[in-house]
Amino acid sequence: MKQLLYFLIALLSIQTINSQVKYEELNSNILGETRQVKIQLPRGYEGSDKKYPIIFVLDADYLFEIVAGNVDYYSYWEDIPESIVVGVNQLETRDADCLYSEQNSLPMETGSKFFEFVGIELMPYIEGKYRTENFRVAVGHGETANFINYWMLKPVPLFQAYVSLSPDLAPDMTQFLTERMSTLKEGKTFYYLATSDSDVKRNRVQVEALNKSISGIDNKSILRNYDLFEGPSHYSLPAHAIPKALESIFLVFQPISKKEYKEVILELDGSPVDYLTEKYTTIKELFGIDKPILINDFKAVAAAIKKKENWEYYEILGQLARKEYPDALLGTYYMARFYEETGEPKKAMKAYQNGYVLDEIGGITKDRMLEQAEQIKTDFGY
Repeated sequence: MKQLLYFLIALLSIQTINSQVKYEELNSNILGETRQVKIQLPRGYEGSDKKYPIIFVLDADYLFEIVAGNVDYYSYWEDIPESIVVGVNQLETRDADCLYSEQNSLPMETGSKFFEFVGIELMPYIEGKYRTENFRVAVGHGETANFINYWMLKPVPLFQAYVSLSPDLAPDMTQFLTERMSTLKEGKTFYYLATSDSDVKRNRVQVEALNKSISGIDNKSILRNYDLFEGPSHYSLPAHAIPKALESIFLVFQPISKKEYKEVILELDGSPVDYLTEKYTTIKELFGIDKPILINDFKAVAAAIKKKENWEYYEILGQLARKEYPDALLGTYYMARFYEETGEPKKAMKAYQNGYVLDEIGGITKDRMLEQAEQIKTDFGY
């Protein structure tokens, strides 16, 4: 019954997504033909001036909807940034598009043309027509999961993240990737690799060998994740792996979780406020996105300050909150808490009172501010 429910939900999601997908015909001089491209824009694209990462999907005739659905779902909950999903249908051209030489394992003939089509024609077309950030993710499955690796081998990789699902690897690809990941220094590169115990045996063996080879690489520019699933077949693997891939690539983008709070923030020797600002600086550096600091993340850091009784950090947190939300109570509340806990009750009382003219936010109300002020007034006889 539960499986049937999941199926119906997935079917409904796909139908909803299809209504949002645009189909565009791109006339390629390199290929000498027209290719159909699928594009899903973020929900709020038309009403904003924001820029968005690109998630590029090969095998889009069957892989696009599951990627687009997960992107839409996770971005709705702010676990990943809103993104433009772009797919190329390859139902009749997959073998030709992925053609490589058995002698040197590199794209040849129609494979070389498709490689150039994506980098020289398709990506500039998308970036010229839509508002995009300079962060791109490539997703492939089987043969196309092998092919996406070629863009990492370029002197300047075309993509910053690669989702390789049960790749059918070219003979020398494991060596190519091991050498490339050992030397790559262009910012940060994310690499997600997945197989399953029920995968095509040839692919599973190759994937396990690749994972073993790249696991020993000591390069902080490479951020790797590997999953060996139990149960999924080669064809059902993407449904299990794509959510995990998105979570791993955009981990820092996600709100502070209970796990992060307990295992990281509470274990810090230094300032939790510094951790918070560094988190959002990293988001900007990796994805090019100026993400406002979430109220949830302010509250997590405030909880850590209270638990560890590091009251001096309330002042810094208050200053940061005033910068992020200048018209809201948040910063004033934290400043009042700083004064209250560091022996300046009169300043705390005034700060609570001054908050009355600001907007309520994150469960902090004007009534609460006035009650705090009245309590101090009663306690100290002001």
